[in-house]
Amino acid sequence: MNKKVLFTIFGASGDLAKRKLYPSLFRLYKKGELADNFAVIGTARRPWENDYFREIVLDSIKELMVSKTEAESFASHFYYQSHDVNDSSHYDNLKVLGDKLKAQYQTEGNQVFFLAMAPQFFGIIAEHLQSEGILTGQGFERIVIEKPFGTSFKTAKELNDSLRKVFTEEQIFRIDHYLGKEMIQSVSAVRFANPIFEALWNKRHIENVQITFAESLGVEERGGYYDTSGALKDMIQNHVLQVLSLLAMEQPAVFDEAHIVEEKVKALKAIRKYSHEEALENFVRGQYTDGEHFIAYNKEDNVSPESQTETFAAGKFMIDNERWEGVPFYVRSGKRMTEKGTRINVVFKADSASNLFTDKLTQNVLTIYIQPTEGFSLTVNGKQAGQGFALDPVRLSFRHDAEFMGNSPEAYEKLFLDALNGHGTNFSHWEEAARAWELIDVVREAWDNDKEPIPTYPARSMGPECAFDLLAKDGHDWAWKPDLWYKEHGKL
Repeated sequence: MNKKVLFTIFGASGDLAKRKLYPSLFRLYKKGELADNFAVIGTARRPWENDYFREIVLDSIKELMVSKTEAESFASHFYYQSHDVNDSSHYDNLKVLGDKLKAQYQTEGNQVFFLAMAPQFFGIIAEHLQSEGILTGQGFERIVIEKPFGTSFKTAKELNDSLRKVFTEEQIFRIDHYLGKEMIQSVSAVRFANPIFEALWNKRHIENVQITFAESLGVEERGGYYDTSGALKDMIQNHVLQVLSLLAMEQPAVFDEAHIVEEKVKALKAIRKYSHEEALENFVRGQYTDGEHFIAYNKEDNVSPESQTETFAAGKFMIDNERWEGVPFYVRSGKRMTEKGTRINVVFKADSASNLFTDKLTQNVLTIYIQPTEGFSLTVNGKQAGQGFALDPVRLSFRHDAEFMGNSPEAYEKLFLDALNGHGTNFSHWEEAARAWELIDVVREAWDNDKEPIPTYPARSMGPECAFDLLAKDGHDWAWKPDLWYKEHGKL
């Protein structure tokens, strides 16, 4: 409680700071995690003054505000420093202000630097923090960075090497905001705290695993960034592979950061690295077209009309170890899909040898809901009411109610608190990021060398036909098909 710390937020005028960072810090303030002994320096190129910066902060937390006095007290801890990250003299000004606030708020030298900026500035900022004496070693000093962490293995390694010249791995906190979500953190609880699941969590009982990250929105105002990235780099390389590693890893000897990361890395390294030919066979892509109320991706602002950037990516990962040999892990992520939702479907094998019934059994499916609701369900076979012994699938379901969701800490709030406490379990570590890029680079290179036009899919569908063919050729099907429900109810 009452953490003693000086935050410095690079990119303080940006959208991320206003939407996520300031509200998350306010939640920590309301809970007493931050009180008298903290201060925040916001830096950006804009020539703001303290008063104007505090108005921005107050506006960003207005929906969380109960007491105006409390909110103004919180905002009084914020200070602004106009800053050019390439100008050494600006770091001198930053040091003067920082030293003043560390003494004023008695922070004991503790510092957290949050870089809500483009990755090309990460190394420059880290070097200046050291060369201009802002890093003192008097308290804990940690740097929190946003994705993307590089655009390939090569660029990620260059970025990591530049950071490691100044900070140790234990001081670097690479944010993957999905790792801060309640149900992502509960995946291990579902697995390891329930013997009924852990006993079945292997190739003998699981037919396939499916991970879906679906977005109903298009690229919105991010067209310029997205057209240089695409779904593969934007989602599969980080969020999706992080979730996959949690599902696939072995039980850690001790449930702490070091042992969890060790097992996640082992799982990622066991994923088969494809050749270019295998990548084309096992990964597909698509780009959304227009619809009644939507414009096509290549007509979005700041997107090239000839763009071949994928807004949808799906693929099959194979894990070459004793537990998962032969079990496909299917993943997909896309924009302008039928509805927003992130979920995991674990599809269990139907054991026909023990089938005493003439009815075709519905496969048992464990579904873990990550967003927009959180919880899980299990599809089992039950008896239909009435004469005879006909079977009927039944869903045993648990979802957190609205009150819980309202009280559940937001992802950035959790991650801020973890960074303050020095807990890196829910952040991406270098070995994880490096292996993810090794796997994804092959797919990206194969697609870049493929001269075929990119497949398309209608807005509000669940992706191009090739995404369904990917599973069909293995005799499988996507478990989550919200488009069918919408069509049945006349909403598509």
